[in-house]
Amino acid sequence: MTSMTSTCARCALLSLTLMFSISLCAPACADSQDRAWVQYNAAGAAEARVVVSGDACPDIVVDGQRAAMERRSAPDENFAVTLCSALLPGEPQRIVVDGRRLPVPKAAPRRIIVLGDTGCRLKGEAIQACSDPAKWPFARLAKAAAALKPDLIIHVGDYLYRENPCPAGRSECAGSPWGDNWPTWQADFFSPAAPLLAAAPWVIVRGNHEDCARAGAGWLRLLGPLAFDPAQACAPHLAPYEVALGVMRLVVMDDADAPDTSVDAAVVPIYAGEFAAIAKPDAPPAWLLMHRPIWGVVSGPLGLGVGGNRTLIAALEGVGVPTAVQLMLSGHIHSFEAMNYAPAAPPQIVAGNGGDTLDRAPRDLKGAIFQGGSGVTVKDGLSLPGFGFLLMDYRAPKWTIGLYGADGRKHRTCIFKSGRIDCPPRR
Repeated sequence: MTSMTSTCARCALLSLTLMFSISLCAPACADSQDRAWVQYNAAGAAEARVVVSGDACPDIVVDGQRAAMERRSAPDENFAVTLCSALLPGEPQRIVVDGRRLPVPKAAPRRIIVLGDTGCRLKGEAIQACSDPAKWPFARLAKAAAALKPDLIIHVGDYLYRENPCPAGRSECAGSPWGDNWPTWQADFFSPAAPLLAAAPWVIVRGNHEDCARAGAGWLRLLGPLAFDPAQACAPHLAPYEVALGVMRLVVMDDADAPDTSVDAAVVPIYAGEFAAIAKPDAPPAWLLMHRPIWGVVSGPLGLGVGGNRTLIAALEGVGVPTAVQLMLSGHIHSFEAMNYAPAAPPQIVAGNGGDTLDRAPRDLKGAIFQGGSGVTVKDGLSLPGFGFLLMDYRAPKWTIGLYGADGRKHRTCIFKSGRIDCPPRR
């Protein structure tokens, strides 16, 4: 009896130890699976990427065919992980890495999630409560967006905001990593974004927080569309690239180095050439994806709407946005905005309300004052407060745009059709 009691006690102790070990392992195990995704590269092709803790890259199995993944980057003092990648064939049906299924790219996606400016702000005295899901809701938002079963995710930039350490005595961010390194990227983006990374392929836009003075080196390593070059510390500007997706082509422009309130004469001719190159005969209409909007709006003195990027406006002087552009998608301003312009300019959606501290803008954007003397005005438009994301759903001939809060509840619907965005009042 004593022997049996002792044995049972040992079994119970072993079970409790195992349960405790599993409970401790659960977050780490979940983390280890939060590092695989599919994104489009600078050639407009889909590729699988995975982060591993060791030196060896796993195999990838695409439609039953096994192949070795290539090492994109090796560990170093800031990124003690290996990043692996593999180019995907045209229309794969099943993608598996390390026993984990990855989302399959669709040639003509109909359900597109758009979000941006998702990180948690730690900069000087500007402290966001990274541990409070009400004040930094990106993880909850990503889960809600993934539940809508999108075909594609567009992130319009700004992934990492934790630039400085959490000040002593500030419980709302205590223990947070900071700086351009893997622990911070994991905390600010990869862990909270895990449900969306598993849900659909991504189109990645560079934000101004990924410029070379901040998290540019890490962005180029982890999410950049080009092959990573460890010998180059950081590339300040990347050329645009296109992703052909059925009824439209996405033109992804890197405007991280385009100042808003001043004109950088050195980059104006670069952007002028990039804008001009969008016009292509016999090509599908273009959606222009850029982090900084050309004509975005914030609340200025007396609550008036003001804005405009002086560098980009200078690059368009005398020519305007090419008529090939059907829609512009941006972030940078931390709110939702939808604008139709006058004279001729494609409509603009700003979706910068994905998690970082929100900005204020007038509810009615008509009459906004833009710097730079472009002559463009807001014909009609609105901004809406609160954290959230968009779901764009295509049913010819229109895109229905659902505006969702961080909790996954739809609170407004807009329609994009025939060169206009209309957001009728909610009834």
